[in-house]
Amino acid sequence: MNRLRAALILALSIAGVAPGAACDADAPCTIGERTYQVALPEGEGPHPAVMLLHGFGGSGAGILRMRGTVEAFRAAGWAVVAPDGLPREGGNGRRWSFRDEAGLADDDFLRAVRDDLGRHGIDEARIVLSGFSNGAFQVAYLACRDPGAFAFYAPVAGGFWRPHPDACAGPVRLLQTHGWADSTVPLEGRPLRGGTWVQGDVFEGLALFRRANGCTWDAPSSYGTEGRYQLRRWDCDEGAALEMALHPGGHGIPAGWADLLLGWVARTE
Repeated sequence: MNRLRAALILALSIAGVAPGAACDADAPCTIGERTYQVALPEGEGPHPAVMLLHGFGGSGAGILRMRGTVEAFRAAGWAVVAPDGLPREGGNGRRWSFRDEAGLADDDFLRAVRDDLGRHGIDEARIVLSGFSNGAFQVAYLACRDPGAFAFYAPVAGGFWRPHPDACAGPVRLLQTHGWADSTVPLEGRPLRGGTWVQGDVFEGLALFRRANGCTWDAPSSYGTEGRYQLRRWDCDEGAALEMALHPGGHGIPAGWADLLLGWVARTE
């Protein structure tokens, strides 16, 4: 265990938000030295929630500025939780580490956020961990390492990096959303910095989750369409669910994604 992860675990164990401290979409909540923001729906809880991780150079505040997406969830009675990654070294914004010891420290932080959400009237047993791009990488790795940490996982425009994990734990309930024309994180991945880092293959990542879930076949069990989305579904072991949603766009959270996710959760619960 490196010093970064050890320090974070210690901070999470002894610090947090003081009882009664106010935090919401305008005022970050604090856990140790790290923060998250939350936008609640109207009415009393317990509320289901989507915890949505920002992309590279983004922030939790930036997630909550995605008004169309946030309001679609709130209108359906869902809370939106927007954690902050660690500051980028030598750059603006924040990032998720997703691999190695730093990635495990981010796992610890996200579980600590989960455990803190009860005071907002959020049902900790009905949280979707989702993320975009760099945030999606963190989601995929946490789903692989600790599938029971969250009820559902929903990476958007991101998966694993090469070398892919040897295997994933299961069962997991996961919806993978990706753009057919994504050139920033192509479906097949791409090398960065002259091959120092190489993005993984989204289809190979789904194969890892199929094996973890005990899915019947590698080929999808069923196909469908929902608006602009082309859907592939796999029949898997009890307690598992695996689906892929392809859309014709590029690198982004596409219009209508909130409704897609809510429909998938309703079918999966």
